[in-house]
Amino acid sequence: MNEPLNQPPNERTNNLRLAVVGAGPGGYAAAFLAADLGIQVTLIDPEANPGGVCLYRGCIPSKALLHVAKLIEESQQAKNWGIEFPVPKIDLSRLRGWKENVVKKLTGGLGQLSKQRKVEYIQGRAAFENSNSLRITKVDAGETTLTFDRIILATGSRPAIIPALKLDSPRMMDSTEALNLEDIPGSLLVVGGGYIGLELGSVYAALGTRVTVVEMLPGLLPGADRDLVLPLHKRLEKMFEGILLNTTVASLKEDGTGIRAKFEGQSVQENNREKTFDRVLVSVGRKPNSEIPGLEKTQVQVNSRHFIEVNKQLQTADPAIYAIGDVVGEPMLAHKASHEGRVAVEAIAGHKVAFEPNAIPAVVFTDPEVAWCGLTETQAEKEKREIRVAKFPWGASGRAVTIDRPDGMTKLIVDPQTERVLGVGIVGAGAGELIAEGVLAIEMAALASDVAMTIHPHPTLSETVMESAEVFFGTSTHVFRPKRG
Repeated sequence: MNEPLNQPPNERTNNLRLAVVGAGPGGYAAAFLAADLGIQVTLIDPEANPGGVCLYRGCIPSKALLHVAKLIEESQQAKNWGIEFPVPKIDLSRLRGWKENVVKKLTGGLGQLSKQRKVEYIQGRAAFENSNSLRITKVDAGETTLTFDRIILATGSRPAIIPALKLDSPRMMDSTEALNLEDIPGSLLVVGGGYIGLELGSVYAALGTRVTVVEMLPGLLPGADRDLVLPLHKRLEKMFEGILLNTTVASLKEDGTGIRAKFEGQSVQENNREKTFDRVLVSVGRKPNSEIPGLEKTQVQVNSRHFIEVNKQLQTADPAIYAIGDVVGEPMLAHKASHEGRVAVEAIAGHKVAFEPNAIPAVVFTDPEVAWCGLTETQAEKEKREIRVAKFPWGASGRAVTIDRPDGMTKLIVDPQTERVLGVGIVGAGAGELIAEGVLAIEMAALASDVAMTIHPHPTLSETVMESAEVFFGTSTHVFRPKRG
């Protein structure tokens, strides 16, 4: 259990000098908490303000565009309710400007918070001189070498590249380039059926692009439970021009009209083995930024997957250096990085802490959204763990029907012996907002009866969490499903 943080800075923290390398959600969370605890903090990043990939080139701009995509989809769905809108006119320049203003507002706000907390912010890149010294090359020219008592590495990750598909062409995009919205291509090939590919594919499809997704595994969103993915797959089949599973891209070649892709796989029909696309988005995961200059001058260890090795306090093999976020391992999620950053700072401040969460939520911001936390059915099956699964279909939810989105489902993974909630999975509109209740239930070691007896407001989608617990006991008001056994 972490010690409370509402204690005044002590002599130990007042004398500490801390450097945080990387100002993403992990880095700036660490720097801000350290400053709150009275530690002298220097935050180092190439950007003008804190924010990192998440705010500048990831989570925030993509969610802004997904909101636009959702609005376009809902305007089309409104025909079911007797309301028809004209075909939307898309001013790409204004749309791009709005997205960039969202980024500017949030990153600028973080810059102000840095100043208010008296965090020294240096715009530049850091290299190790030794375990306690960093040589910082500033963006506006000039170098300086600074010495610190402790250093936190929060250098994040970058899009992974498939060497065989590397093509020097402006028609090729990674996730960063796709978010620039340079144009609305007539056709787009998305290589990779993970959350980044599906989110960005959804944006372009809503804007009018014919999207084809290729995934080498048997299903979209590898690792997620299949029953959570099914409603999304069905909806994407209507949005996308094609979804090719068990398929790989053998080669990419630019010709006069676009990029010609050659597909391989048993499910690919002979007449569809080659196709030309206006643009190609490669989204096959991310790679940790662990190639930090001068790291070999320290005792920090990097494993075979290029992640920096840390203990539960986020301390590396070098006692003076800590590491957090994407660079230390999966899941590569902003909220995980933020919590790791706070734990690292608490450890540096001398608190008894450890990063050992029972549940880290994952959210895919497609439409419908898919979210899960804790133990999954897939994981339980691999580990041969005995579980009970209770599902509540959104077709029985009054709120889901009123918003014309009955294509969802909420489920609980329950320990059959103790009746403790081990995992929660949700697919449907707003699943990402609902999953936090599942995280809290797991962290608090809640029983299915605790969830069932917690009064939820009506009519809401949050009720589906309560009713899934009632399904476990065979007493759900809106679903007749007697308890087995």
